[in-house]
Formats: sequence, C-alpha cells, structure tokens
Amino acid sequence: MKKFLVQLWAYDYHAKFEVLAEDNANSIELAILDKLGQKGVKWEYIGAKSMDHRCKRITYEEVINDTRTVQSKTVLGVEVAVGV
Repeated sequence: MKKFLVQLWAYDYHAKFEVLAEDNANSIELAILDKLGQKGVKWEYIGAKSMDHRCKRITYEEVINDTRTVQSKTVLGVEVAVGV
C-alpha cells in the first residue's frame, strides 16, 4: 500500500486529502470513492473566477516522506541540492 495525495476540483470547489491504495488506477479510484463516502472530505469554495466551471479534474501523486534531496553535492564543505 502507498499513500497518495488526491486533489479534486469540481463545481467551483476544491478538496485535498490523502488515501492509502495499491499502485494502480482501480485501487486508487476505489480508495477515493471510499473517502468521499465517509464524508470526511472538507470542500473549499474557490469561486467561479478561479477556474472554468465546466472543468472538473482529479489529480493524485504518491506521497514520499523522504527528507533527502533528489541529488546533492558538497560545495565548500556544505551539502547543497543540485538538479532539482
């Protein structure tokens, strides 16, 4: 199971929450529907001016709790992020 950050935009509202699911579309879809069915999602009104009201979208991305940078190198004795 992986943790995914889900964002929904629909009807001038936005919601953002995390779900646990397998790394496939069907499992993520079912996890999103379960979360919506629990009525634990807080919807924020963003207004019609912020986005075309005909546009409804769902995005999700894997949440990785790693504090290391993608790449780093030592410059003058200090480790800095590069290529990020």
